[in-house]
Amino acid sequence: MNIKWKETTSSGKWIDKDTVEIKNIKIDNTDYYYKLVLTEKRDQTIEGFGGCFNELGWIALNKIDENQREAVIKSLFDAEEGANFNFCRVPIGASDYAAKWYSHNEYSNDFEMQHFSIERDYDHLLPYIKSALKYKHDLKLFASPWSPPTWMKTPEAYNHGRLIMEDEYLKAYALYFLKFIQAYKGEGIPIHQVHIQNEPFADQKFPSCLWSGEQFRVFISKYLGPLFEQEDLDVEIWLGTLNGPEQMKFLPTGKILIDLFDEYVDHVMFDTKAEKYISGIGYQWAGREAIQRTRESYPNIKLMQTENECGDGKNTWEYARYVFNLMRHYLRNGVCSYTYWNMVLEPGGASTWGWHQNALITIDPITNEVIYNPEFYVMKHFSSFVKLGAQRIEVEGAWSGSSVAFENPNGDIIVVVANNVDYTRELLLNINNENCLIELSGYSFNTFIISK
Repeated sequence: MNIKWKETTSSGKWIDKDTVEIKNIKIDNTDYYYKLVLTEKRDQTIEGFGGCFNELGWIALNKIDENQREAVIKSLFDAEEGANFNFCRVPIGASDYAAKWYSHNEYSNDFEMQHFSIERDYDHLLPYIKSALKYKHDLKLFASPWSPPTWMKTPEAYNHGRLIMEDEYLKAYALYFLKFIQAYKGEGIPIHQVHIQNEPFADQKFPSCLWSGEQFRVFISKYLGPLFEQEDLDVEIWLGTLNGPEQMKFLPTGKILIDLFDEYVDHVMFDTKAEKYISGIGYQWAGREAIQRTRESYPNIKLMQTENECGDGKNTWEYARYVFNLMRHYLRNGVCSYTYWNMVLEPGGASTWGWHQNALITIDPITNEVIYNPEFYVMKHFSSFVKLGAQRIEVEGAWSGSSVAFENPNGDIIVVVANNVDYTRELLLNINNENCLIELSGYSFNTFIISK
């Protein structure tokens, strides 16, 4: 076998390992305890990896010179030298990492959306996306709001509250989605998917909006779906981005809150009038608890991970190890794409409302230093090698709990493995009845590219 090997450790990032360290061996013991067997079974088709375009990311990028900024964008999106990101997220209106809270229409009772405007996006989001498109012409984008326009909510605020579930508001909100898609298309930026609401289980102090399963069902089946159908839009509607249900949690009062899967996903999907418009289901955060059940219940519907968990702004090696396991969990449970949150931030990763979060890349505006954080390499170990159209390979053996494998459209096999202990361990990689014995460094991320 022709095997190439990339390794990342805390002391050495993105290292080309010498292939002579891989030993081809013959064994008689098929129960080798440290083996990883690539089976003949193929699973979901991969559509890509990426991150979210946020205002604070573009603001950070504009604090370094043009050549540095171009190098950062290339490192994220270029297929040959970069992370090869091809599937990214765009906020509709303000996300919690916008410089200022806004929507695309704050004219009260403008049910015809005559004042809809993406004017603000010309400052940050549109140039950010267009800079990426120079390297990734076929970049796919999915979009979701954090909050509807405030006049559509009760209470009338960006943070907290719910959408007003009255006919004229629901028609107007569906039109709001349509106007956004049309406006971005006019800028040469097609939107591939829309997700109804960011984190509908979270009533937050930043832009947010609570949704019930019944609200999703009504809005999709009676308003958004029919409008997209009427307009013959080639844009998918997804049930996302769901940050739950968590099934059960204890409230400060001591009561138990039950957010059952049945009352959200099942409630929507069991309605054929809603289900016919839904192309997939997107999960993030506590949605990790529902992804397996969703795959079991709806094996034929596409799934995606819509936002990586964001950390604390310290960008530690330890958190990168956690992120690897998140990626493995979602990919092994059937997602077709995986999306990081903030691709670029300033040191500390502070939002305008005070939360500190991680980023793939940190830009220090004082020193002009560009720092590639550990999670950048975790993402790159997947995104740089797993190509659009790859199929996940089912794996078996003791290393399967730390591994994900894929077959690219050209037949190359990609195996991504983490050694999550602080000492060297042996991996016996079994492919098509051939065995390779490999020594993995402690606390390392590894990608093996096996060419035919």
